[in-house]
Amino acid sequence: MKTINLIGCGRVGQTLGRLLTQGGQIRVQDVLTRSSTSAEQALAFVGAGRTVCQMTDLRPADLWLLAVPDGQIAPVAAALAACDSLPPATVFHASGALSADVLKPLHDKRWPVASAHCLLSFASPPLALQQFVGTPCALEGDVLALAELRPLFTRLGAQCFDVRAQDKLLYHAGAVFATNFLPVLQDLAEQLWQHSGMPLPMVQRLRASLLQNAVNNITALGPQGALTGPAARGDMVLVAAQGQAVQQWNANAGQAYQALSALARSLAQREPPIF
Repeated sequence: MKTINLIGCGRVGQTLGRLLTQGGQIRVQDVLTRSSTSAEQALAFVGAGRTVCQMTDLRPADLWLLAVPDGQIAPVAAALAACDSLPPATVFHASGALSADVLKPLHDKRWPVASAHCLLSFASPPLALQQFVGTPCALEGDVLALAELRPLFTRLGAQCFDVRAQDKLLYHAGAVFATNFLPVLQDLAEQLWQHSGMPLPMVQRLRASLLQNAVNNITALGPQGALTGPAARGDMVLVAAQGQAVQQWNANAGQAYQALSALARSLAQREPPIF
């Protein structure tokens, strides 16, 4: 059975570690995190592996996952490359925005390098486990690394596709728009409702009903078909007045309203796609 070492074991590392353990074809071996406490908590969820305290304690493995924040991937790769006792093996990171180029110190030592980004919210590892099957997985990197990772992620239930290194930032920006900004927009809506006097219980009920209806409409009709509101119907007088009112309430929110209204108007005027 092949082995994998995890450097960093937050929500993404825990989810992938647990999936690999459940799959029975890869054994989680060593886990290095910022503290022994976080490592023990992570391994309790993963269900396999041993914690180590420093890079030099890591044993050779067939696969390496650097599941650390984006800003730490390059330093960790450099530190790992400095461990001359470790033989080259396939190493990948899980960033959506960064390419495999960030692993250059390891690539220079003939480690096959790649990035593998699963397009899923990892806010809760238990929920991510339930939602993982069918998740798109963007792969990019060395041919040898991808030849190993593609069947691995496919067996876990992901739907793999290739993304070019130069497109990683734009690809990830799409994920940000689709998921990360949705809570921000919902929070702004709830603040505006409460500012206008809507009772909190009613706000909370709307959170469920409006969001679910919007998701259902987008799923059934696509973004253009589901679009409603003043910008969609061309009422730019109302858009201007409403934008000014929001601007007076919150300058950043006002700018966002104007920009999103312009995008909404452009979407409404676009020729519908032909399938």
